[in-house]
Amino acid sequence: MDQAAPAAPPHRPAAWGSQARERVAVRLAFLDRPLTSFYLVLGITTLLLALGLVMVLSTSSATGLMAGSSPWTGLQHQLLGVLIGLPFMWLAARSAPARFRAAAYPLMFLSLLGLALVPFIGVTVAGGARWLQVGPLQVQPSELAKFAFVLWGADLLARKEKLGQLEDWRQLLIPLLPGVGVLSLLVMLGDDLGTTFMLLIIFLALLWIIGTPGRLMLAMLGMMGLILLMLVVVAPYRLKRLTGYLGPPGSPVGPNQQSIQGKWALGSGGWFGVGLGASREKWGWVPNSTTDFIFAILGEELGLIGTLCVTFLYGGLAYAGLRIARRVQDTFMRLAAGAATAWIVGQALVNIGAVLGLVPITGVPLPLVSAGLSSLLVTMVALGMLMSFAKREPGASQALAEAGPGPAFRVLSWLGLAGRRRAPAEPGQRR
Repeated sequence: MDQAAPAAPPHRPAAWGSQARERVAVRLAFLDRPLTSFYLVLGITTLLLALGLVMVLSTSSATGLMAGSSPWTGLQHQLLGVLIGLPFMWLAARSAPARFRAAAYPLMFLSLLGLALVPFIGVTVAGGARWLQVGPLQVQPSELAKFAFVLWGADLLARKEKLGQLEDWRQLLIPLLPGVGVLSLLVMLGDDLGTTFMLLIIFLALLWIIGTPGRLMLAMLGMMGLILLMLVVVAPYRLKRLTGYLGPPGSPVGPNQQSIQGKWALGSGGWFGVGLGASREKWGWVPNSTTDFIFAILGEELGLIGTLCVTFLYGGLAYAGLRIARRVQDTFMRLAAGAATAWIVGQALVNIGAVLGLVPITGVPLPLVSAGLSSLLVTMVALGMLMSFAKREPGASQALAEAGPGPAFRVLSWLGLAGRRRAPAEPGQRR
């Protein structure tokens, strides 16, 4: 008599795969919560500000000691910027979108005025006249111009959409295109190609978000590429920088010293870095190690793991900003959130790409990390605006109002960012 065949064992790989998918779904469930964008922007901003203070202390202390001054000067200046910026970011996070729309034209006027005054009364630093002396501080009007253009462009296109004027390409581009042209011209008077490039990124982001036809976008890209190439060719030092980028690297202490030494700093960091404060390249080998090339010193001291963590933070900021732009209902908020995200994250990518040698050196700082008072303050206000918009996503205000009395709610209440809790409803009473 034949024996019955044993029952087949369960198909474990399928079961394990199902369990793994369930675990991933549970861990990623928080991404669907109403306040995800708000907490991401707040948390990433805090982490990048803390990292910036640490890295500015590390790099500027070496610069100060070599110059025979105090090693704490750079940290004090950056900390002053953070302390000034926090109240402004808090006010921006509590402001209604109507206030940002009302500030668009005054900020645009101040930016144009400041940029127009720079060639006459500007302070020259490192061969470029880009700063204005305001009391004891030096401010850079071109940084304010980026935020002003975000608000002005978003308000302009939102009004045109409401009036149904975006079907005609001339109505779409005028006066948006002349506006970015005038700003870029004034910025270039201060010899700042990097900021001009960021203004063009904001312009393209606004056109993309509003739904510009593909042919028009390609035409704008081609025209801007041609203009940037002309700006590079007409300036001998820019042309030399471009040919140096495309040609052989040359001597490590020659014209390409910044690029070569920056790559060496990244490479010498290994997986985990040489340790905070232990960088050797910051001792005069990497020019502008506290500003444009602070990412190189970060890679040397924190290694590949540290650079990947910083890149991941900017990636999280991109996700949060685009999530806000996708979920908000108001056209102005959608445009301003998307354009501000493209500006901040795009600037981070350009800075990191320049250090890695993927793009030519443009001289833009790493947002929230590089030393620089004007860039830090404007970026913090823009991130406060994103937090304000995040609280207006569907369900976000209700989630803030109904939040439990946990530590996060107490912190938000102390900051004035949490909604008022509702009293529990009586049985049979509608809330």
